Amino acid sequence: MGAETERPSAKPSAKARPSPTAPIPERPPEAKPPAFLLDFYPLEDERSTQLARFYESLKAGRLTTTRCPKDGPVWPPRLVCPRCHSGSLEWTDLPEVGRIYAFSAVLAGAPMGMESDVPYVVGLIDLEGAALRLFGRIVGTPWNECRIGQPVRVEPYEIPDGRWFYRFRTQGP
Repeated sequence: MGAETERPSAKPSAKARPSPTAPIPERPPEAKPPAFLLDFYPLEDERSTQLARFYESLKAGRLTTTRCPKDGPVWPPRLVCPRCHSGSLEWTDLPEVGRIYAFSAVLAGAPMGMESDVPYVVGLIDLEGAALRLFGRIVGTPWNECRIGQPVRVEPYEIPDGRWFYRFRTQGP
């Protein structure tokens, strides 16, 4: 038989517990989170991502993704199929229109840098003719007038620093 080892107590010692009345230390004002934690938009050039073609397509006005010959379209675009693990993916254009499947309004507590956008709408969009449901920002209709089933159109747009992303613009009731 092997030597027995002493098992630690399940309860931490009283010395290890912080005092419930101890003040919570504050972060020094000069300590800021790294900038990459605040950036919602990925780097797009070929040096930064192997999916640069996705962003080039957005800049050209098209929403694209990768498609596995065996399993069909993959969202978000990837280098390897998440189902069969094939690396033989092809680029394909996605439909430009869809319908709101679900949505939510951001009325308060927006992420840093988006405070002036409040209120805004985000939601899930069923693309017409594609077995994909995409998440994104919805623009064109006030949050309290958006409706499930409302038609939308994909809208690639340039963000202030020159990168490109997509959103969905409502097309009526």
